[in-house]
Amino acid sequence: MQAPRARVPMLHDVVRAGRGLLARPFAPLMVAMVALAIAALVVLESADRGAARDAAAVAPLAKPARPALTADEERYIRALWPIHGDVERSSMRMSLGQIFYTTKDVGAPELKARVEQALSTYRSAQARLQALQPPASLKSEHDDYLAAVRQFEQSAHEVMKMFSDGREEHLLAAHPSGQAGADKIREIGGKFWPNEFAPH
Repeated sequence: MQAPRARVPMLHDVVRAGRGLLARPFAPLMVAMVALAIAALVVLESADRGAARDAAAVAPLAKPARPALTADEERYIRALWPIHGDVERSSMRMSLGQIFYTTKDVGAPELKARVEQALSTYRSAQARLQALQPPASLKSEHDDYLAAVRQFEQSAHEVMKMFSDGREEHLLAAHPSGQAGADKIREIGGKFWPNEFAPH
């Protein structure tokens, strides 16, 4: 299934901007930021594509049926969904802000505002997650999700250091923890909401 056309130009613009910067000193930073942005765009648009796939009468691939969820598991996953959406949106806005900052499309004040908003979202998400009571069968995923949000928060704190000492190397240093958080969220999301992420 093809990606929605409305989002393709945005992805091409990010890739084009990255190519122009590969000859500059911040080439490793741009490569990392473009990779993170592409991952964020895939996550954001996956919900739209999942809904479109469900609406279309496409024959499903033969695969083992998932065991039915218990009532407690369903309640937990439903309660996690709005937290998941907030975390994904904030991480994508922050990642794109870092890319736009390196391409000079946004200034330091705009990036700082995005990072501060993300930090607020991550703190709120942690409090909301800790208030949830996961069933024993989902305790491991719950703990992993909480750890992923903490990795996002760690990444945001690293970016914030740039506004204290002016060193842009913090953007590159922030990448590994942000990517680890994104990978973990994607893994858990694939289990809880299998139609959220498009197959490769």
